[in-house]
Amino acid sequence: MLPTLLDARRLVVKIGSALLVDSATGRMRREWLDALADDVAACRKRGQEVVIVTSGAVACGREHLGLVGRALRLEEKQAAAATGQIRLAAAYQETLARHGLTVAQVLVTLEDTEERRRHLNGRATIDTLLKLGAVPVINENDTVATAEIRFGDNDRLAARVAQMISADTLVLLSDIDGLYTADPRKDPDARHIPVVQELTSDIENMAGEPPPGYSSGGMVTKIVAARVALAAGCRMVIAKGKRMNPLAALEQRPEQGGALCTWFLPAASPSSARKAWIGGNLNAHGALTVDAGALSALARGASLLPAGVRGVEGDFERGDVVVVKAPDGREVARGLTAYAAEDARRIAGRKSHEIEEILGYRGRDEMIHRDDLVVR
Repeated sequence: MLPTLLDARRLVVKIGSALLVDSATGRMRREWLDALADDVAACRKRGQEVVIVTSGAVACGREHLGLVGRALRLEEKQAAAATGQIRLAAAYQETLARHGLTVAQVLVTLEDTEERRRHLNGRATIDTLLKLGAVPVINENDTVATAEIRFGDNDRLAARVAQMISADTLVLLSDIDGLYTADPRKDPDARHIPVVQELTSDIENMAGEPPPGYSSGGMVTKIVAARVALAAGCRMVIAKGKRMNPLAALEQRPEQGGALCTWFLPAASPSSARKAWIGGNLNAHGALTVDAGALSALARGASLLPAGVRGVEGDFERGDVVVVKAPDGREVARGLTAYAAEDARRIAGRKSHEIEEILGYRGRDEMIHRDDLVVR
């Protein structure tokens, strides 16, 4: 049975420029955005966390700088993005404020999601915003990006964000209601595919080349996004975005009156996919030896606290994979350390409330949080 949006716990929604901005007038489609905000509020009311990955900064900014009616040079795109980002964030804040929701703007590039330490910082920031009840609105940082400003990046960026925050559902709002065996505008025999459980070469070939008129680079970039999402244990759905209340339309299956769409289903959950990556990482940068009490706590599923660490080996940075050793030297776990080796040595054996006094800053209470730990 196909899933619905009601099954989601942590949801990433990608919105393209063509949905937000009227291409004929260059103005924002505020009625559509208000309807989307109503959908987001409904998700939040039932306890779902929502992150929005949005395009539209360049499209929002170019009119106000007189950059209309022609192709833009790179520096003109970046200038348009600089003014458009302010207007875009304000529009999201205004429409979600109708529901008492706070918006937090987060500007990232693809490198922020792929470089390990920047990835961890971004993950921690977005996690904190969600815990505080905010709706993160993520936009590509076009004012400093260079090669990133091109069609298709926002699909990939959304997938990388979903991967980074261990989201379980990614929604790509598109100009087409899913994947077809061929382009339905050219082939009357093209069949809609409601679910994809494996990204085979046949599925990839169905995407074809990105034709004119497809927003965000067409189906090819969405298949690339699906590969990233599925590897992270995140399911993905492609649905038509220009209809009003596009998220509400995914709350029911098509046979029950919901929107036609294509679901891409992973073989693993976000948590198990992340744990598999940590546990299978062969390039450990160091080791932490723990005492018997910490060993017992790890076996019960607890985090590793500095108080339980008796030895630190190697030269590693925050976010690196390290081996956790029992007192007899055998490997019992692997995890992502919250502290670099030098700081880990200074706080090893100490209570968490002493960390700030020792290091001069307040880091995490855990040396390795249980979500970043795989016990053998």
